[in-house]
Amino acid sequence: MQRIDVIPMTRLSECRWVLNVLTDNGIEDVLSMCSRDESPTMTQGSVQHDGSAIICDTADVVVLVDDFAQPVGTAPRAGVHTTTTPLHLAFSVYLIDGDGRVLLTRRALSKATWPGVWTNSCCGHLRPGESAVEAIHRRVPEELGVDVTGLRPLLPDFRYRAIDASGVVENEICPVFIGQINGTVTVDPDEVMETTWVTWEELATIAASTPRLLSPWCAAQVASLGPPVGDGIVGSQGGRADAG
Repeated sequence: MQRIDVIPMTRLSECRWVLNVLTDNGIEDVLSMCSRDESPTMTQGSVQHDGSAIICDTADVVVLVDDFAQPVGTAPRAGVHTTTTPLHLAFSVYLIDGDGRVLLTRRALSKATWPGVWTNSCCGHLRPGESAVEAIHRRVPEELGVDVTGLRPLLPDFRYRAIDASGVVENEICPVFIGQINGTVTVDPDEVMETTWVTWEELATIAASTPRLLSPWCAAQVASLGPPVGDGIVGSQGGRADAG
C-alpha cells in the first residue's frame, strides 16, 4: 500500500494513495558517497538527515528544509530517499506545446520510486542557492533535450509526502510551474521510458477518475488545479513569466 499526505498549505484534503507497481525491477544503483576532501568543488558543513556532518559535491545534493521552507542543510541525493526521508526542496513542471497539449512522461523502470508510472513533464531537486526556475532551466534540457520558456507558477506552495510500495518516502516542498517547449523531445532513458501528449482536460479527467494511473504528486497537483476555466490553466498568460 502506498500513501500520499498532502500538507494543508496546498488546500488539498489529506488522501490515501493505493497503487500496484513493480518493485523488483530497476532498483537504482547505489552511488558512491561524496568525497570528504576539501577541493574547490566541495562545500563544507553539509548535514545529512541523520545529523552527521559531511562534505559533499553540490552538483548531487538536495537542500533540506524546515516546515517554513528554510534551508537547514544538505544531503546526498542518491541516499536521501529512504523510509524516513527528510523534508527537502524540489519542483514539478508541466510543459505545453504550440497546440496547448501537456507533455506526460513515464518514469523509467530504473527509478527507485514509482517506476513505470506516468507523471508530469519533469520533476527535480533544487541545489544549494538555486531557485526553482533555475532548477527547471537546468533539468528540463538534461532530461528532455529541449529548452523551456515562459515559466509561471501554478501552485507555488505545494507540499506533499508520499510512500511508495517499497516503503521509500517522498517528502518535498515542491512548487508547481507551467511552461512552453519548442522542438523535438529527446529523453534521457535513465529518467523517462515513454512520453505522450494530452490536453489539460484529458489530464484532469484522468486525475479525477483513475488517479492510480499517475504519480501521487501529479494526481494531487492536477486535482488541486482542476479543469481549465475561462482562458484556462494552459492558455492563461497571467503572472510574470519565469517568476521564481
